[in-house]
Amino acid sequence: MRADRLVAVLLLMQARGRVTAAEVAAELEVSVATARRDLDALSAAGIPVYPQAGRGGGWSLLGGARTDLTGLTAPEARALFLLLGPAAAAAPEARSALRKLTRALPEVFRAEAAAAADSVVVDPTGWGGRDDDRPPVVELLQTAVVARRRVRLRYAGRAREPGERLVDPWGLVDKDGTWYLVAGTDAGQRTFRIDRVVDAEVTDLVAHRPDGFALARAWERVVEEMEARRGRFTATVVIETRFVPVLRTHFGRHCDAGPPGPDGRSQVRVGAPTALDLARTLAGWGAAVEVLDPPEVRAELARIGRELAGRYA
Repeated sequence: MRADRLVAVLLLMQARGRVTAAEVAAELEVSVATARRDLDALSAAGIPVYPQAGRGGGWSLLGGARTDLTGLTAPEARALFLLLGPAAAAAPEARSALRKLTRALPEVFRAEAAAAADSVVVDPTGWGGRDDDRPPVVELLQTAVVARRRVRLRYAGRAREPGERLVDPWGLVDKDGTWYLVAGTDAGQRTFRIDRVVDAEVTDLVAHRPDGFALARAWERVVEEMEARRGRFTATVVIETRFVPVLRTHFGRHCDAGPPGPDGRSQVRVGAPTALDLARTLAGWGAAVEVLDPPEVRAELARIGRELAGRYA
């Protein structure tokens, strides 16, 4: 994982004082291009890592050959953990590397660094559909999470006019390109879709974060509840095996495909909150998808077909 490599690069520079991209590549068994990208990423994130051009040049930690990791300032430590935190959520090795790095920091920086590392979770499994554009407000909200400051949101719920809410931001989640804010409210923990945030303002009010709160565990519970609601109704369909990956992008986790049959088609189990939701998604496939069961989905598809034929015939 890249997070593990970035920590390894810092430790290598601490031990040697100055390194070249070729030396980093050889030590970590990666390409020279990858080593350069890692060094650039550390420098761009605000870590005191600087290149020196010319004969005998290379990359070094500001402060000399024996500068150790306790030489990081608070903003530098926060920048490093913001960079590594999302990757660490998905890899035990990266989490171990962050724990070791935390112990190497001065005591005064540890709480803020840990908050930065736990401010974002990356969940690669989508719910169907994808948006690769990172909303500009994400950086503002992440700053509020790390600084423990309450945020005043103007938020437009589904089919509702925007309303104002004062929340305690606990963490951000990138779920396959769709961003969410996990936050505390007067009604308890709530999850807000970032693309429905009309405006956000970080206040000077101190945010409350429950003792022992872990963003990854909290998000697991959110996903379990959402998946339970999204998969209440299932249907069995038959589709050409080559289209199964496309069907999976529509249904996310609620798409369980069987092995290919001799006719080049696969039987797939898909799920949605209602029979109508299933029919609406499957209708776009036309005759490319055959619904075997249940009758409710077949009936909804027939009704949609009649409506379309009546309007466009």
